[in-house]
Formats: sequence, C-alpha cells, structure tokens
Amino acid sequence: MTRIKLCGLTRECDIEAANELAPDYIGFVFAKKSRRCLSPERAAELMRLLDPSITAVGVFVNEAPETVAGLLNRGIINIAQLHGGEDERYIRHLRSLTDKPLIQAFRMDTADDIAPAVSSPADYILLDSGTGGTGTPFDWRLTEKIARPYFLAGGLDAGNVGAAVSFLRPYAVDVSSGIETDGLKDKLKMTEFVRAVRGAAGRIE
Repeated sequence: MTRIKLCGLTRECDIEAANELAPDYIGFVFAKKSRRCLSPERAAELMRLLDPSITAVGVFVNEAPETVAGLLNRGIINIAQLHGGEDERYIRHLRSLTDKPLIQAFRMDTADDIAPAVSSPADYILLDSGTGGTGTPFDWRLTEKIARPYFLAGGLDAGNVGAAVSFLRPYAVDVSSGIETDGLKDKLKMTEFVRAVRGAAGRIE
C-alpha cells in the first residue's frame, strides 16, 4: 500500500484534518525561505495536537546538523527530510547526533540524477522536481531505474496521483501545494488526494 505524506501543515485546522484523514506522514517545514516555515515552538504546539499514530517529518534546507538533531531528539519531529545540498559527510555527522530516520531529497531533472539517489546513505529517498515546492511534476520515466523504495513528490494532486500510484507504485507520495487553495491547506483537496491514493492502491492490491 502506497503511503501518504501531507506536507507543509501550519495551522491547527490542518492538523485536525490530518487526524481525520490519517495519512502515514505529515510535514513541518523549517526552511527559512519557505512561506510555510515554522518556528520550533510553533511546530511543537502543532505536534501536541497530532494523532501519535501519524509520523511527523521536518523539512530542512542546509540547516546545521545540531539544529536538526535537536528537533529530532526533543520529539518535535520524528524524521528529518534533507532538501538542500546535504552530502554524505553531512549525513554521517547528523547520524552521530541522532538515531532518528532520515529522508534525502533529490531533484530529478535528467538520467544523471538517478545514481546519486540510488546510492544515498539516508534511510529513505524522495524524488522531486526543481528545488521542491514547485507544484510541477518531473518526468516519471526517470523512476524506472530507481531500484529502492522512494517518496514521489513534485506536482502531485488529486487529479494525477492515482495514475502515479497505479503505474509507479512508489513507497509513498508527498504533496503540499497540490492540496492548497490561495496558499493554505484546503481540507477538501486533502480529502480528495487521500481518497485518490487509497483508491488506486486498493485497485493494485
């Protein structure tokens, strides 16, 4: 069954909707240039409202490893998603500070992007378009040579995620802008997205 990550939650009502829909993961963004960026204090407030069966992922872009590990070790997030230029040395250092799982994101522009993703030392990889949060899908044919499980991101919404799940069978799908209206999470779009994923996954099963 393809897992679901609803990313970029910022409000109490977003958490309430997530608790009702029961995705596998939700995402808090800590990238300072993102309009969805949260302070650690705000994330902690939202985390207290989150159903404990849902895993909280923190999204970072070239953040100091000590900062990332601190949020993980304090339980403000459960997993760190590295969305910048973090390399193997960075990941080794971060692993020396925390034993929590890591996701490394890769932009998939050409076939040359496949090898670094496959060889990542992170626990999970995420395949995205551009620098993330662009709302545009990449060429899904590039995933054909990805032999390890991956999170699929980039331009997903309720209209295309069913096809993605049916044809690619990713480990998980990750959505943010595709469940928003006017820059804010839209419960109806969140619901439609979750239904589309589970409907397609059910047909595969």
